[in-house]
Amino acid sequence: MKSLKTLAIVGAFGAAMAMSSGAYAACSDNPDGDYCRLAGANPATPIGPVWWPSQWGEGDEAGSTNHFKDPAIVLRALSVIKKGMTMELGHDYHADMPLFGARKFSLRIPGTPTGGPFGTNAIMWNDEFLATEVGQVGTQFDGLGHIGVQVGTDGDKNEMRWYNGFTAAEMGNAYGLNKLGTEKLHPIIARATLIDVSAIWGKDMVAGDTILMEHVNAALKAQGMSDYKIMPGDAIVFRTGWEQHWEDAATYNAGCPGIGMEVAQWIQAGNAGVTAGDTWPVDAVPNPDPDCVFCVHQYLQTANGIVNHENLRLSALADAGIYRFAYFFNPNSIRGATGSMGAPVAMW
Repeated sequence: MKSLKTLAIVGAFGAAMAMSSGAYAACSDNPDGDYCRLAGANPATPIGPVWWPSQWGEGDEAGSTNHFKDPAIVLRALSVIKKGMTMELGHDYHADMPLFGARKFSLRIPGTPTGGPFGTNAIMWNDEFLATEVGQVGTQFDGLGHIGVQVGTDGDKNEMRWYNGFTAAEMGNAYGLNKLGTEKLHPIIARATLIDVSAIWGKDMVAGDTILMEHVNAALKAQGMSDYKIMPGDAIVFRTGWEQHWEDAATYNAGCPGIGMEVAQWIQAGNAGVTAGDTWPVDAVPNPDPDCVFCVHQYLQTANGIVNHENLRLSALADAGIYRFAYFFNPNSIRGATGSMGAPVAMW
């Protein structure tokens, strides 16, 4: 199996399985693996059939956040609020938090205080300078310009495809993506279901542990939610307990438990609006199938336009027994950004 570092780099650029001949990994080699579940026999692309145009039409750039333009979906989310209680689900942002690869988070307040005094009232103030990847650090929200697939010959930007078939050639811009920037996403107010897999696992989950539908069903049963059915626009939130390693960046970054393709297909079949979890990809890393590198990302985000929220704080919510809540998040409208920092909120 490739090293985790190699898998991460290859997966992040969506090129692990693409070959210049147009042939992809043979499902006969591992017919029960996640790659074959993803791509199927004789795939037209490394992740299966051509996936564009999307269910929201050719040229759409909002993906699953289109659900939240439907008043009925928003009102369904608001209907679960009974007590008026709130909880922030995001971690604090700071320089020592776990960061993928060589990402950095650097905040400076030069010359404290920054300015003043001015006026008879002697006003003073502080400003900060922040140098970071605003969409891909800490509690992070993946926009639809984040994950793609090399469909044709390696290096051909006309065949590097993202959500709705947009290509690297038409998206590329050193000053922000021309397509699929987070400014195209809609504010999210979703009915959310916390699926506390950690509670039924029997021991601490470790890197590579893969959540299957049997685990989802067991967790829902333990929560008294055996009758749960995904409704369009729902947020599906997975707790693995990986949050316990947040202050140990080396352990946190060295893989994680998460969902595999079986669960991803359940999410897609239900037409969910958001996936989320307490790990950095929500996928299991490494996937037990070495041919499937961050393949849940590609299936849900690239092929189906379902946005993803990572590195959430979920233990306090689980400890309070809150499994159904309204999830609020408004992606930062930074033109051309691949994702968004920010503070998601649960309300019940």
